Amino acid sequence: MHDPAASPTGATRTAPCPPGPVRSPGATAWPPALPGALLFLLVFVEGFVSLGAEIVALRRLVPHVGSAITVTAPTIAFFLLALALGYQAGGRVAGDYLARVRRNFLLAAGLIAVGLAGPVVEAAFAHLQPAPVAWAVVVCGVLCPVAWLLGQTVPILTNLLRHERAGARSGAALYWSTLGSFLGALTLSMGVMQWLGVSVAVLICAGLLLALVPALDAAGATRRRAGAAAGLIAVVALVCNLMLAQQTETAYATYRVDAAEIPGFEAARVFRINASPASIIDAGEPPRYARYIERLRRLLLDEMAFRGRSVLVLGAGGFTLSHREPLNHYTYVDIDPAVKAIAERDFLREPVVGDFVAADARAWVRDTDRRHDAIVVDVYSALTSIPAHLVTREFWRATRQALKPDGVLAANLILDRDLASPYARNLLATIQAEYGACAVEVLFRDRPQGNVLVICTVATQPAAQAPPAPYTDEHNRADLDVLRGKR
Repeated sequence: MHDPAASPTGATRTAPCPPGPVRSPGATAWPPALPGALLFLLVFVEGFVSLGAEIVALRRLVPHVGSAITVTAPTIAFFLLALALGYQAGGRVAGDYLARVRRNFLLAAGLIAVGLAGPVVEAAFAHLQPAPVAWAVVVCGVLCPVAWLLGQTVPILTNLLRHERAGARSGAALYWSTLGSFLGALTLSMGVMQWLGVSVAVLICAGLLLALVPALDAAGATRRRAGAAAGLIAVVALVCNLMLAQQTETAYATYRVDAAEIPGFEAARVFRINASPASIIDAGEPPRYARYIERLRRLLLDEMAFRGRSVLVLGAGGFTLSHREPLNHYTYVDIDPAVKAIAERDFLREPVVGDFVAADARAWVRDTDRRHDAIVVDVYSALTSIPAHLVTREFWRATRQALKPDGVLAANLILDRDLASPYARNLLATIQAEYGACAVEVLFRDRPQGNVLVICTVATQPAAQAPPAPYTDEHNRADLDVLRGKR
């Protein structure tokens, strides 16, 4: 993540001085000697934590603003801008190098421990509306200051490295910093968040910075103050990330099950994914489900009389489509490998009916050799946010190829009730470009946005259909078309 062009070249040197640091003009004291390994460890941890904080921040934003490129790109852009400004600020430091790094590490650890804690980010989005305001607070008020503080580390510590040339010093520092960024991105996203959760990733980032504070040379009262500050931040980090009320977090989503009072439901439970209601079930016999799930069950079981059929469900949600339904074979595909265990434990409170595959929906339908009688598309990362690669014509073409010749597609979409928005019109047109004419059912007319079911079949190729022609008084072929349709 670090750009060598953005880093200072270090203190200047004149022959025949021996290798080592040189006091810069205006410096108040000679820099203390530190082992080279310790200096490289400091810049390695700076790289690890700075990119780790960016990854954690992006993950924290997903439940509230989604993961579209229009969210991630500005977040990364502001992070890089703050990092560049940190490089510039670090290059201007002329003395008290370790004291400056020690202060920066303490401040950055505090910002990460508190500002990126799950309850704090949730509170920001709950009380700061609209959502872009909360996004700006999290990014510009937490992530960017962290990047600015840690970005100063490489140019500051370059002054203490013992190399003959300034280029060698900066190159060595940038190597270890960028290596830390690489390992931070890899281990936090693929390891820590997957198995231990996002809160543990926050604690690791803050803890690494705090662990190095004692190594940043200080004496007497200064050492005691630094140690007390590090201890206080560690306690606050544990409280914010482990002791405050937490949701179940994975690398992909945040899950919570809430009790809800819903007319017609008995002791209803709502399964929330990324702060949005994804599934509903109640304690009645038989249980009641979300309206779109009940409509899909009627479609498959009653209207289409599915028995012994293969149903592929893209996006697991709460696994309610197959709940206590032994007549057909269901395969759920969801990108989060933890969602099945969470749903069984906290939401369904019984085993899921059907198979589960942890995979990206598009990759699965593209690569599978199996053909299904029905595909249900129910993929959301938040209330109205479908991942961008799952709305394209290429994705819908892949679903068509994964269906049997008489198969049916049922897509659950969140659209405006009039289907008049550009998003609704373009998404429906995209689906019908691959499937031809589809049935569209708006399930909620009493709210601006709600569930819309799009039901398509593969019996007729869109390319074989003649383009529609409006009827006019002059050219009215309605009766002829009716007869043609009865053949």
